[in-house]
Amino acid sequence: MNPRLGCGAAIFDGRNQLLLVCRRRPPEADCWGLPGGKVDWLEGTEDAVRREVLEELDVQIRLTGLICVSELLDAEGSLHWIAPVYGAEISSGEPRLMEPQALSAFDWFSLDSLPEPLTIATRQMLKTIHRPTPSISD
Repeated sequence: MNPRLGCGAAIFDGRNQLLLVCRRRPPEADCWGLPGGKVDWLEGTEDAVRREVLEELDVQIRLTGLICVSELLDAEGSLHWIAPVYGAEISSGEPRLMEPQALSAFDWFSLDSLPEPLTIATRQMLKTIHRPTPSISD
């Protein structure tokens, strides 16, 4: 058993709304989460997240920075995923569902009105962006 490597994109629009997808398949089936997926062999995580978002939603994204590294640890389910989560903006295209076998829906959500349940990676990303920035004296 080895950890798996994934990636995710926290895509925000100009109104600070977050684009989420609803997963059909395990892990975390029927949860709302960040678009993204598996990193292929010898593929960089930034390239992987751009590819995954294009495959899932038919949009090109511009990455704005690394937000956090998410971990899904589930010994009972034999799951161990590590996934960098990048901030992103859509640079071209309009989102549309490209993988209906994997995703049941997508939508934009205000951060104060998010759907439930959320994936672990999404919850970890939200904790990171809501964490106060420490001062130099801390």
